Amino acid sequence: MPASTIDIHSPLKLNCGVTIPNRLCKAAMTEGLADSYDHPTPELNRLYRRWSEGGAGLLISGNVMVDQRYLERAGNVVLEDDTALDKVRLWTEAGTRAGNQFWAQINHPGRQCSRLVNSQPLSPSDVQLKLAGNFAKPRPIRVDEIHDVIKRFATTARLAKLGGFSGVQVHSAHGYLGSQFLSPITNRRRDEWGGSLENRARFLLSVVEAVREAVGTDYPVSVKLNSADFQKGGFSLEDCLQVAAWLGEKNIDLLEISGGTYEHLAFLDIDETEVRDSTKKREAFFLEYAEAISQAAQVPLMITGGFRSLQAMNAALASGQTQMIGIARPFCVDPDFPSKMFTGVMQQTPINEHKLVLGKGFWGTNSASGTMRAINNQGQAGWYYQQIINLAKDRQPDFNLGVFSAFTRHMLNDARLALRRKSVR
Repeated sequence: MPASTIDIHSPLKLNCGVTIPNRLCKAAMTEGLADSYDHPTPELNRLYRRWSEGGAGLLISGNVMVDQRYLERAGNVVLEDDTALDKVRLWTEAGTRAGNQFWAQINHPGRQCSRLVNSQPLSPSDVQLKLAGNFAKPRPIRVDEIHDVIKRFATTARLAKLGGFSGVQVHSAHGYLGSQFLSPITNRRRDEWGGSLENRARFLLSVVEAVREAVGTDYPVSVKLNSADFQKGGFSLEDCLQVAAWLGEKNIDLLEISGGTYEHLAFLDIDETEVRDSTKKREAFFLEYAEAISQAAQVPLMITGGFRSLQAMNAALASGQTQMIGIARPFCVDPDFPSKMFTGVMQQTPINEHKLVLGKGFWGTNSASGTMRAINNQGQAGWYYQQIINLAKDRQPDFNLGVFSAFTRHMLNDARLALRRKSVR
């Protein structure tokens, strides 16, 4: 199909032979809806049924963790054995109700493991994430533990396939363990897992190899990778280009590009005055890197972050800059917006309907201190978490919820989930 004829309606055939029915993807968002035993729940089923019926060709789950000892947050689903495969199948049946693809995003948090879950997380080196006291100082992961984590990724991928997921995505962005190995800031090792980029990429490439072996050649395997960490001395665009090329050699089916870490969430911590004119014109935050990354990887690319108008989505697809459009937060506000875009009823994602609720000024990004800036970002994230909960409970979005209230609710809810989880262990 000529690039100029491609738009959001177009199917995408992957290298493995699987076809995604259209070019819109609900990118991963952490849900926090698992039960006390880290298993899927009816709330998750209800949430993904709504998203499936909304019309997107691909849904990617929030973090499905490979080890119950280390979670991004309480409420993550863990898939490390076959104990709850019956519940996983109910989840995937709901998430593929409309004939779309539903992939599990599989992950290990590394040092980004909440202190409420584990007070001694693992990371390539003992570099602590200092963010409001939420994260303990990590212990450098031993070589035998590295091999164990790689096996766990493969096990989770195999179980995801058995549980009905139609593909998997290895998360190696946003400062999680795969991203920690890639970054010189968090990886200060002097063995074969650190130092040169080749060594720092060894963990991710080993995980991808193990996952592919576990699921076979006819099953979609994707990777989520930062275009850059946006931190001085961190993972750079030049690093990304080389890692993308190596991933292409591993025959992955889709490469999702995002950016940032917990310390600099590039997709949240962006003020209109800080975004360059070229990015405003094309909307997507990471689209300016797409052409170089696509040429390096030689695999279909998905850009996630910032797309708002149908015109910009179709233009990016027609130009060949990206082969999939990744969107996240608008799904929390109106899960049916993809169908509305397909039929021409909607030309913009629904994100701007509540933009003023998120606020500026004291809690905003223009003049706030680092702590206030972090609270604003976490408050914005918490706002969407609350809308996810509303969807999962068949309630309407709460547009009257403010940033600070959302931040408080999110913190209290995470503490409640962690205490509930500990009570059964």
